[in-house]
Amino acid sequence: MDLIASFLLLLSLIWTYFHLLNSKSRHRRSAKLPPGPYPFPIIGSILQLGRNPHQTFTKLSKTYGPLMYLKLGSVDTIVVSSPEMAKEVLQTHHQAFPLRTNTAATRAFDHHATSVAFLPIGDQWRNLRKICKEHMFSNQRLQANEGLRQEKLQKLVQYIQECCVHGRAVDFGEAAFVTSLNFISNTLFSLDFADYNSGSSQELEETIHRLMRVFARPNLGDYFGFLGLFDPQGIKREAEFCMGKLLAEFDSIIDQRVEASLNSQARKTDLLEVLLEISDGNQAELTRKNHEAFTSG
Repeated sequence: MDLIASFLLLLSLIWTYFHLLNSKSRHRRSAKLPPGPYPFPIIGSILQLGRNPHQTFTKLSKTYGPLMYLKLGSVDTIVVSSPEMAKEVLQTHHQAFPLRTNTAATRAFDHHATSVAFLPIGDQWRNLRKICKEHMFSNQRLQANEGLRQEKLQKLVQYIQECCVHGRAVDFGEAAFVTSLNFISNTLFSLDFADYNSGSSQELEETIHRLMRVFARPNLGDYFGFLGLFDPQGIKREAEFCMGKLLAEFDSIIDQRVEASLNSQARKTDLLEVLLEISDGNQAELTRKNHEAFTSG
């Protein structure tokens, strides 16, 4: 009987603790954060997402509006679900939302510390952003790449025609991936990274596929900090393996380009050539890690 009483007392203390904790959290939320569903202790609202979070967000937005708050494990999350609110956040209040969340996958090989996508606002971020703006996304550069875009689209059309002639099914998702990847890899390195013929799948293409999957996979260690120490889903290990192979390939490409420039071979017109010229001219502090980060995103 004493054991049962002790157990009930323990449950009462635990319930009281979480009740007080949630009361304080609810008070803070009402003062500073948008409306949202009531979170459960420890897990928050993570179980409400289900297998199709985008559909859950749509349903919740009908109740809580286009700007809502969710507690996912230990992570405070703001969900924007309308074009008007997205414009408000990204244009009017963009200075308040400058960073992306660093996950276990993005921290592989310290990618978050060198990539323009994850760096905090500062001198290094501004230098890299300026290079992107002038040499990747300027009107002049986009117009110069029009021929390359037409070439890759023409190869896609030829591949589909060949499939039709030989009666083979077309995996449009894979075909679109190959087309996009080859356009990006040619913009960066003047090389094709992928092939439409699945029977001759390239190792680099598969590595990029795996890295994209591991970046997109929900990781319990990102939502519950103590689990991150154990990497229960193996996401950190998988990201480090894939990122290591990708960076090793980029290292090889950069070394070949540097050797070609020393031997006075014809210069390319891709982004890697621009980065090497900037490094030689000391116009910005660009290291080998910066070159790799630019080309890997």
